[in-house]
Amino acid sequence: METSFHMSLPCLSVTKTKDFYTKSIGASLGRTTKNWVDINLFHHQLTFIKAEKFHFNNPNYVFEGKILPSFHFGVIVDIETWERIYAKLNAQNLEVVTQATFLKDKPGEHVSFFVKDPNDYMLEFKSFKDSKQMFIS
Repeated sequence: METSFHMSLPCLSVTKTKDFYTKSIGASLGRTTKNWVDINLFHHQLTFIKAEKFHFNNPNYVFEGKILPSFHFGVIVDIETWERIYAKLNAQNLEVVTQATFLKDKPGEHVSFFVKDPNDYMLEFKSFKDSKQMFIS
């Protein structure tokens, strides 16, 4: 079995969360009830559980002159997938932020963008120029 990541997060609306991840992003749906939903995001399991209103402090940080959200999660994909998702989200007029190339001409060079989901989570999509440099500084 290939190793996969699992993360469980509260959500405000199971329906809106399910629609965003399956329709906007193109992820597939796993098990679901009226109070929770499993999302298959590139073979990683995200579980969203219905909760009352919640708030996370969302401080930012600066990296290479760009203001980035410190509280976020994401997925690393190949460049073709990254370009396809980026174009799809832009075509839907979703708020796609901070599309940039980081560490240009340095080890770990990658492109990245963020999009906010219906629960105000920032989701990052990243693609490395050389996937072997993911952990090289």
